[in-house]
Amino acid sequence: MSSSGHGHTPAAWTGVIISFIGFCVAGAFIVLGNVPGFWAGIVLIGLGALAGGLMRAAGLGQEPKRSAKPAAQPQPQEG
Repeated sequence: MSSSGHGHTPAAWTGVIISFIGFCVAGAFIVLGNVPGFWAGIVLIGLGALAGGLMRAAGLGQEPKRSAKPAAQPQPQEG
C-alpha cells in the first residue's frame, strides 16, 4: 500500500503534525481543567487542516490521479 504514495507529501505531513500537536495540547488542557487552553488546542487542529490545504493548493500535495484510458471523444455522425 505504501507504493501508492498516499499522504507522502509535505502538505500532508505538515497538516498532520500541526493537527497532532493541537490534539495533544487540547488533551492536556482538558485533563488540567483549563478551558482556554483546550480551545487553543482546537484552534491548532483547525490551523493544521488549513495549512495542509493551503500547501496542497500551492502545489506541495499529491498530483491528482489520471484515468488509465483516455475519455471517449464524441464522433461526428454522418447523415
